[in-house]
Amino acid sequence: MRKKTIYTCQQCGHKTARWMGRCPGCGEWNCLVEEKPAPRGQISPGISGSGPVPVTDVLTIDEERYTTGLGELDRVLGGGVVPGSLVLVGGDPGIGKSTLLLQAAFSIAAQVGVVLYVSGEESARQIKMRARRLQALHPNLLLMAETDMSVVERCIQEINPVAVILDSIQTVFHPDVTSSPGSVAQVRECTGILMKVAKSTSIPIFVVGHVTKEGTLAGPRVLEHMVDTVLYFEGERHQSFRILRAVKNRFGSSHELGIFEMGNSGLAEVSNPSALFMAQRPTAVAGSAIVPSLEGTRPLLVEIQALVCPTGFGMPRRMTSGVDYNRVALIMAVLERRVGLRLANHDAYVSAVGGVKLDEPAVDLAIALAVASSFKEKPLASGLVVLGEVGLTGEIRAVSGMDKRLQEAAKLGFTRCIGPQREQQSTLLGIIDYTGIQSLAEALEAAMDR
Repeated sequence: MRKKTIYTCQQCGHKTARWMGRCPGCGEWNCLVEEKPAPRGQISPGISGSGPVPVTDVLTIDEERYTTGLGELDRVLGGGVVPGSLVLVGGDPGIGKSTLLLQAAFSIAAQVGVVLYVSGEESARQIKMRARRLQALHPNLLLMAETDMSVVERCIQEINPVAVILDSIQTVFHPDVTSSPGSVAQVRECTGILMKVAKSTSIPIFVVGHVTKEGTLAGPRVLEHMVDTVLYFEGERHQSFRILRAVKNRFGSSHELGIFEMGNSGLAEVSNPSALFMAQRPTAVAGSAIVPSLEGTRPLLVEIQALVCPTGFGMPRRMTSGVDYNRVALIMAVLERRVGLRLANHDAYVSAVGGVKLDEPAVDLAIALAVASSFKEKPLASGLVVLGEVGLTGEIRAVSGMDKRLQEAAKLGFTRCIGPQREQQSTLLGIIDYTGIQSLAEALEAAMDR
């Protein structure tokens, strides 16, 4: 009997009976790989259970979470580790994913119990060398260099640790699946087995995932749907700051942000990133504006810098870093149409200092004032923070979390804020001078008048 062969897309998981140059599912080229399907019933990655029960009869545990020993990681996770959760950590090569999880494993092992660290990329000796450099040696931290998923599953059931770390999901394989490690079939089946183990034993499992050149997690999209939490570890490789961002979290906010600083002894938490970002802020310089951004529940003061200069080409250049390019182009169009700034023949470069990526609408006014300040070569008033969403008609719209933003600004010594008019007066108005404005033209006049 002839064995059946299928071709699976390595990007979206689409299956077809014959090879094609272009995937009909996602449109990618040369991504179909030949695979032999596993026999039915051989692998059962589903979550085992005893049948449907009323929600009122489901047993819960008293302590839902425990700390990892890293406050920034606990913040992004939503307050700590949830027993039985499956967490996916992605990031560029060399950004510090393994370092972060090894430090967390050491802290959990020292405080809670046995932690199993499984690596498919390094040997146990190499991991110990890194643990010695990080001062993360503890007898409760067990190391295992293995890529066979069946062996890893059996070891977890025998040891019954309090947490498991797998580095990485693209290197492990299941012997009953004929495709190579990292393929769609292997990633899907191995993740399904880990999910079954985590839910049935209440053991939290952290999984490291590789990313593509575009910055997305490698492998099928179903991987992000299966796990409980998806964390991205970001940052410039030539800078010491690292940002841990939650893009999916079933147990907390999906907009939380954790900031670390990479040093010789590993990752150190940055408890007050606003003060760190403001430490090297220039004073009385045109093209600089401070915005109190809100990442999840954390207020963060970020400097927006802009450089506007006459273009030397027929088409002006627009470059951004840390802010959305299309949003900057829209704000510049509003400045030209509603305020009268002639920016059509000028190059514009806008950047969020510190490697932070801002995507909330509250930074619109800071971008607009930074561009206008650089264009007019006139700095904004000292001790000033600005925030607000800019509409196409030039109006300034309200944003959420005003009290948290103003409190963070006042804590760092800022004495004045320009923002949208508020219906409710803040209790902090006695500490910081708040100027409510309705249009972008009023904001320019208020920011450069003093």
